[in-house]
This record gives sequence, structure tokens and C-alpha cells, in this order.
Amino acid sequence: MYAQLKSLVATFAAPLPLFLALLCLAGLLALLGRRRGGLGVAMLAILALLLAAWAPVADRLLMPLETRYPPVITPTDGDIEAIVVLGGGWQAQGPGSVISRLNESSLSRLVEGIRLWRLRPDAWLVVSGGTRDPQGQPVAGAYADAARGLGVPAERLVVLDRPADTAQEAYAVRHALGESTAGEDSRLLLVTSASHMPRAMRHFQAVGLTPQAAPTHHLVTPSGVSWDLGDWVPSAQQLSKTERALHEYLGLLALEWDHRR
Repeated sequence: MYAQLKSLVATFAAPLPLFLALLCLAGLLALLGRRRGGLGVAMLAILALLLAAWAPVADRLLMPLETRYPPVITPTDGDIEAIVVLGGGWQAQGPGSVISRLNESSLSRLVEGIRLWRLRPDAWLVVSGGTRDPQGQPVAGAYADAARGLGVPAERLVVLDRPADTAQEAYAVRHALGESTAGEDSRLLLVTSASHMPRAMRHFQAVGLTPQAAPTHHLVTPSGVSWDLGDWVPSAQQLSKTERALHEYLGLLALEWDHRR
């Protein structure tokens, strides 16, 4: 029940559902004869949507998440036991190869994981990601197929296709790799999207793991907002950044709530 409530809050706290909810409230106020109040709420909804789709706002929201951990160019620790790639989205029934059916963030995570594995080929490449749909196909299987197609030997792969969220992934990694990965001497590289990394690290630390963050799929440049005219016009791309940022902030808030319960 609690997990369903968190999912519901995350869905309706996204910019578009929130915008529609405010418009419905504005319409209700107008029907009740409070036209001035309804107009004010409608204007607030439009302004909020425009700001959410504006690069200066979207980038400022996303940047603190993406810059929390620096990317790993070359692993400095020679005793890396595993490189863990967290799950994302993919089109199980889509056309083309399995690689072409991974979404943008999943493809970026997998490619970065394979790049790091090539620098440490004695390590395990752990690919993770299940599904809540009983009829669905876990992304971990797609990761594994793609990794084998890109030259990773099957004997170096660990496939975790049961966990359906990041918290479950953290437990599954600890269970799969054993107690040697726990504690201060942990030798894991954790690969996920840069915006998701702060929350992922919290989940892994909560189960006693201390991975080294290896973020990828950065959407914001370190220098911040550019001065290109196109970046100052509200767009769906910027709205997507805001939605991603809000999702991660809500996830961090839920983690803090869980910790205090």
C-alpha cells in the first residue's frame, strides 16, 4: 500500500498532471461562481508549466543531482570486484535489435558499464532490472543479450532480473555478490544516470554497501545554462528534465521519510 501511495504521489506531482489538476481546479472555481479565483489558478498553472519547460529552471533543478558525483574516466582502484548497471526502460516488443530497443538512459548505462568492464575485465558485470508486470520482460535480460553481443563473455555476467526498483536492486546485489561487498572495503562501481545516482547511492548504503559512483547520461552541462536562443524557449525536452528532477527529489524525500518511520 505504501509503495502504491509513493507511486501515485510521484505520478501526480509531475509537471503535466499537476498542470491539468490546477486547470480542473480553475474550471471548478469558475463553475462555482468564483471566476476571479479560477482565472488566477489557471494563470498560475500556465506560468508553472512554462517555467517547468524553461531551460534556466529545468537545469537549475537537475544540476545539483547530476553534479553530486563526478564521472569515472578510469577506475583508480585495482581491486574492483563488480561493475553494477542499474535497470531502466526498454521496448520489449519493439522492432530492431535488443540494443535499439533500450531507451536512452538504459543504453547509456549499459555502454558505460561495458566501457568500465573493459578497463577491469576480471570484474563481474552485474546487470539488473526486473518488471512489475507479470507478463513483462525484465530489462536485465535485454542488458545481458546486448552485453554478450558487444563482446562481454557470458561467464563474466551476473543477471539480476527480479528486482523491480532501486531498493530491491541494492538488496539483490548484496545477496548475489556476498558479504565481501559489504563494509568500508567494498569494491563496487555503480553505474546509473547522473540524476538518479544520489538516490541509488543512498539505497546501496542502506544495505551496507559502499560503491564508487560512476554516473552517466548527464543532461546538464557543468557550465550550466547556455545562451543559445533555443535553450531559452520552453520545450518538451526541458519539461522532461524538470519531471526527472522532481521524481528524484521526491524519491530522496521518501527515503528520508522511510528512515524516520
